[in-house]
Amino acid sequence: MPYSYFSDPLNSSAGAGGDGVKSRFPVDHEINSKIYLWRGNPWNLEVDAVVNSSNESLDEAHSSPGLHAAAGPGLAEECATLGGCRTGMAKLTGAYDLPARRIIHTVGPKYAVKYHTAAENALSHCYRSCLELLIENGLQSIAMGCIYTEAKNYPREPAAHVAIRTVRRFLEKQKDKISAVVFCTTTASDTEIYKRLLPLYFPRDKHEEEIAISKLPADVGDENGETTIDERKIRIKPLPAVSAPVQKPPATLEDVPVSDVGSTLRGKTIQLDSYLDPTFMSLIKDPDQRRKERWEKAAQAQGGFNFAKMLGFGDLGGPPLSAAEEYSLHSRYLAKANSLNLSEIAEMKIVYRGGVDCEGRPVMVVVGAHFLLRCLDLERFVLYVVKEFEPLIQKPYTIVYIHSAASLQVQPDLGWMKRLQQILGRKHRHNLHAIYVLHPTLGLKAAIFALQLLVDGEVWKKVVYVDRLLQLFRYVPREQLTIPDFVFQHDLEVNGGKGIIVDPRTKHIYHRPSASV
Repeated sequence: MPYSYFSDPLNSSAGAGGDGVKSRFPVDHEINSKIYLWRGNPWNLEVDAVVNSSNESLDEAHSSPGLHAAAGPGLAEECATLGGCRTGMAKLTGAYDLPARRIIHTVGPKYAVKYHTAAENALSHCYRSCLELLIENGLQSIAMGCIYTEAKNYPREPAAHVAIRTVRRFLEKQKDKISAVVFCTTTASDTEIYKRLLPLYFPRDKHEEEIAISKLPADVGDENGETTIDERKIRIKPLPAVSAPVQKPPATLEDVPVSDVGSTLRGKTIQLDSYLDPTFMSLIKDPDQRRKERWEKAAQAQGGFNFAKMLGFGDLGGPPLSAAEEYSLHSRYLAKANSLNLSEIAEMKIVYRGGVDCEGRPVMVVVGAHFLLRCLDLERFVLYVVKEFEPLIQKPYTIVYIHSAASLQVQPDLGWMKRLQQILGRKHRHNLHAIYVLHPTLGLKAAIFALQLLVDGEVWKKVVYVDRLLQLFRYVPREQLTIPDFVFQHDLEVNGGKGIIVDPRTKHIYHRPSASV
């Protein structure tokens, strides 16, 4: 199905408006007309070439499932004559029994968190190599599945970003030579990812282009879609503008006696040196040294007056992260979280999904007492939070924080909260609608005030204090929340008054005592 036929997955006013920022992927209807999204196997399509995601040996066992069976035994025989294929590269064979004319085989990278950038660039090179091979052989249409496998542990959404942006950049340069690029997905999750991300890189109108400005990752690669690392660039300072005094035009070499040519050239060199900044053609300070100095400065600040530490809220040391650093940090944590079994954290019921609030935004519930009263591996907890929040933070959402019966516990460590904010990233901060805090205490309000001042005002100024359950249900319907039993009892003890509250899960009725009791 042509990409333009899909309903708009970004049909939301949230994030619209680029505040005059120029789009990195402007509307291009000619390019858009060449993009298709197909749910199914690519080798079922009648195109010039289909892509097979394989391993270095190009053997049948590690190829796209079902492709060799559909193509017939001749494919494996030809692949055995190719001498393998390196990661990021591509090779061409016949299509045999497939409706396509050719098969392009490519080898995706193995993913490891510490080699995130290398994996991104290798995957980008896979897509670009396939497209280059297509053109080199006079072919014009291509169907490609997701060039990663479960065995290679590449996280699905970051891989989709790489695929889509690489194709976009390639078409910007070679759109006259390609008639169709079909993204093929075989699972519902991959289909939803592509439907959501395609408008970011292939906006269909100015409205989508403006929305994409705020929703695109900070790092969308270079002109080829590859990730660039500033530390590996050679940086040369520009030649300073110096107004040289007016001088008598020098004599040409033809006018200078042979015996004086050497001295004349030496004189010119000395004269030129006087106009050059000594730092011209020099490298900027080593990036590792810059990073070390930043951390040393932060450590010195910690050693002096530390307002947060004096209040007992923890350490806020460490330099701020750039948008690209936050995106990379989030991607690494998400990839690690997806590779681990975190069921023991889920069983604690510290963080879990609710329904939707009164305006249809998804809700995440956080129970403070469960967090504070248990022995917890904080690093695994952060991984679990990143994994659970990932589906929500793509669009506006709400948090309900239940502070009931947690008032006697230690105050939150603001340094840890700052790190969690950085890991969740800018998308979380932008799409968070509100944090409804149930049963706040004076100590918690002081902590949140410190968070607003010292950590992140954008997030923590969205806090709405809610003293009663009935007040919370004005924002989030009671049937949309699973609330622990002790919260209802705490609400009765703290607020008293007349009336009843019904537990929406157990339907148990809690009678409020009278005010005189």
